[in-house]
Amino acid sequence: MSPKLSIDSDRLGSLHTGVLFLVIGVAIAGYGVYDYQQQTDALANTTTVEATITDIDIETVSQRRGRTDYQPTVAFEYEYDGTTYTGDDIRPANIAQDYDPRSAARGALDGYEVGETVTAYVNPTSPGDAFLEDKRSDGPVRFVAIGGVLALVGAGSAIRSNRDS
Repeated sequence: MSPKLSIDSDRLGSLHTGVLFLVIGVAIAGYGVYDYQQQTDALANTTTVEATITDIDIETVSQRRGRTDYQPTVAFEYEYDGTTYTGDDIRPANIAQDYDPRSAARGALDGYEVGETVTAYVNPTSPGDAFLEDKRSDGPVRFVAIGGVLALVGAGSAIRSNRDS
C-alpha cells in the first residue's frame, strides 16, 4: 500500500496567495524601476526645441472605492531634424501623475496656453518622445513603493504559511 499524501488546503491556499502577492509586488516594483531608469536616461540625453501647445485638458481618472483623480494633459507640436512630431508628455515618465483635487491638476497646467510657444525636450535617438518639463515624475517611485509593500506582504504570508506546517 502506498502512503497517503495529505495537504492542508487552507495552508496551500495561504501559500499560493502569499506567492501571488510576492510575484505581483515584484512585477510592479520592477516596472517602477524600469520607468525610473527610462526617465533618468531621457533627462540625461536631451536637446531643446520650440513646441506649440495645441490642446490642454484635464482627464478624469476613476479610482477604486469611488475616488476620482485628475490627470492634466498638454498636447503639443514640434519639429526636430526637419520632421514634425506631436507629443503629449509633460514629464518623461511613462507612469503619468494623477492629482486630487481637480484644482491641483489645473495648477499643473499653469503656464500652458493653447497656441503658446514653449520649450520641449527631445532625445535625439527617440525624437518622437518629447516632453515639456525637464523634471522627474514621482510616478515610478510610487510604483516601486507599492510593489515593495505588496512583495513584503506576500513574502511574509508565504513564510508564515510554510512555518505553520
